[in-house]
Amino acid sequence: MATDAHPAGRVMIVDDHEIVRRGIAEVIDAADDLTVVAEAATVAEATRRGALTRPDLLLVDLQLQDGTGLDVIRAVRAERPEIRAVVLTAFSDEDARAAALEAGAHAFVLKTVRGADIAAVVRAVVAGRTLLRESGGAPTGADDPTRALTPTERRIVTLIGDGLSNREIAESLGVAEKTVKNHVTSLLAKMGLQRRTQVAAWVAGHRGGHWRTAPAP
Repeated sequence: MATDAHPAGRVMIVDDHEIVRRGIAEVIDAADDLTVVAEAATVAEATRRGALTRPDLLLVDLQLQDGTGLDVIRAVRAERPEIRAVVLTAFSDEDARAAALEAGAHAFVLKTVRGADIAAVVRAVVAGRTLLRESGGAPTGADDPTRALTPTERRIVTLIGDGLSNREIAESLGVAEKTVKNHVTSLLAKMGLQRRTQVAAWVAGHRGGHWRTAPAP
């Protein structure tokens, strides 16, 4: 548990998908030494809430409705250059990594990583580490957490990502709802997750494409 001598790292999550934000927030808040102080879906919202809540770290997606997570990093750090930043995204190409580095991010992580890895990276960056250039630094999702799943479990992961309940999944697969619950328990354990919302967040992140930087004005 965080104390006055060891205060919790204060995190703001910026992502335009509510279900992704909720899943990430659950992971961060589950850590005793981290706490989510704000959430935002847009650059404007993040800039405003960042000024009000003064987080220690920004955890941002790249693509937002009114710009990018990099715009958030630049805007907030213009006022508070000491703030730390982690890019958590579905874009895995080198253009995305280079753009994050140029904007001042301290770590670059794919949404396909396990929840525990996200918390570990946030904790390390809050403590002052920069993981973008370190060999074996921030996890990048190369180890697919669905690799050990059975074909049925993979199908259920996709249906959870589509927003279906256990009952709806059971109807879709033609099995009993209890069977679906058993599969969900198994796939959560294999993926290193605790809740369905985290599975949905993983699916949303995994459905990304390739980052393309905007042309210079």
